[in-house]
Amino acid sequence: MTIAQHNNLINGEWVAAASYAPNLNPSNLADVIGEYAQADVAQLNAAVAAAQKAFPAWSTGGIQARADALDKIGNEILARKDELGTLLAREEGKTRAEGIGEAARAGNIFKFFAGECLRLAGETLPSVRPGIGVDVTREPLGVIGLITPWNFPIAIPAWKVAPALAYGNCVVLKPADLVPGCAWALADIIHRSGIPAGVFNLVMGPGRVIGDALVNHPGITAVSFTGSVGVGQRIAAACAGHMKKVQLEMGGKNPQVVLDDADLNVAVELSVQSAFYSTGQRCTASSRLIVTDKIYPAFIEAMQKRMAAIKVGDALAAGIDIGPVSSQAQLEQDLSYVEIGKAEGATLLTGGERLSRDTEGFYMAPALLVDSTAAMRINREEIFGPVASVIRVKDYDEALAVANDTPFGLSAGIATTSLKYATHFKRHSQAGMVMVNLPTAGVDYHVPFGGRKGSSYGSREQGKYAAEFFTTVKTAYTLA
Repeated sequence: MTIAQHNNLINGEWVAAASYAPNLNPSNLADVIGEYAQADVAQLNAAVAAAQKAFPAWSTGGIQARADALDKIGNEILARKDELGTLLAREEGKTRAEGIGEAARAGNIFKFFAGECLRLAGETLPSVRPGIGVDVTREPLGVIGLITPWNFPIAIPAWKVAPALAYGNCVVLKPADLVPGCAWALADIIHRSGIPAGVFNLVMGPGRVIGDALVNHPGITAVSFTGSVGVGQRIAAACAGHMKKVQLEMGGKNPQVVLDDADLNVAVELSVQSAFYSTGQRCTASSRLIVTDKIYPAFIEAMQKRMAAIKVGDALAAGIDIGPVSSQAQLEQDLSYVEIGKAEGATLLTGGERLSRDTEGFYMAPALLVDSTAAMRINREEIFGPVASVIRVKDYDEALAVANDTPFGLSAGIATTSLKYATHFKRHSQAGMVMVNLPTAGVDYHVPFGGRKGSSYGSREQGKYAAEFFTTVKTAYTLA
């Protein structure tokens, strides 16, 4: 059987590469989804040049044309959400239902920013000097470099590409090398939307080649990155050296607090959803379950029972709760952290082993470690897999202190029936997003996304707050 090759999109043309890499299904390593182009620096340079050439007309052209193009993109994604969700599950490993949901989210993001094309407001103010008027407006930046991760292979590209285009920028997208399929499908949809050549470019390839060249290219005005802390820090340093605007979304070590007064069923279900669904491969996942004394025994017993019912299997199979881990390297990291936790003195209550299924894949039983302390590595470092640990605390005050005792600050949750504690936690949690009686993983596309401390750097993503990164403010004075 011939395996299809997928090229890079540069200046409105599908451009072949010198080499291609296979895209493998983590549920079935014998399944090759396709071969995807591995760009070189010359192709990256061509993509940036094309975007620079397209920018003057796109940035000053009619906003209705922009709105129509983005709406068309959103409509096609929504019409094909089942197909795209299946592709997503096949290449990344989250369940097909989750993949379809992510594809629908991507479509809705484009439709939201189609409207934002028409809602970019400014201000007209009087000057302190008589007879002078002041206009404050937002303008596009130029050519934006977008670097996206493997865990949300269509939603995260969508929530970077859509606002960049809506506000009049041109784009060079470099998706994660592990999951190029969804980014290529999105690029194909954008290509057929009527957007002029060069406005959007897709350049696939390894981060150490294409990512580095993109960040350091003098024609790139700004960089938006989602990925690991180490890479994000290097990008920030490089952008600072070039005086480029930068936006980073990085790691999380998100706490889920469970208080004595919580509804036990609610607390257990949201903890399972937060920690293990999407195979725990979400930056908003809760890997620290902080539980107060009185509810602790019942919570642990209920968690063990609930986890026994989790079905792990092929992401495309019906009735599956959790698919495989995304790659061999990620699986090895997850399993190693289980051993690290045990060596530090935590008790492995359930799971934590590699699983065999009908096809060869990266399957792992969700792991729950108990008897852990806040100082352990498993509670300090992001694992990014189906591994969670439980920390026992005496009361709300200690729970809050432990929740905030982390170098990260993306998402935090609390399970409680107390309005007092819920209100206090929302105010005093050192996280960018707070959930009350809801999973920590699960956010809307029309409101800001981002964290504090080591989790995020720069302006928020999504919703109208995206304008803060993708535009620059201009103040103009006019003598009447």
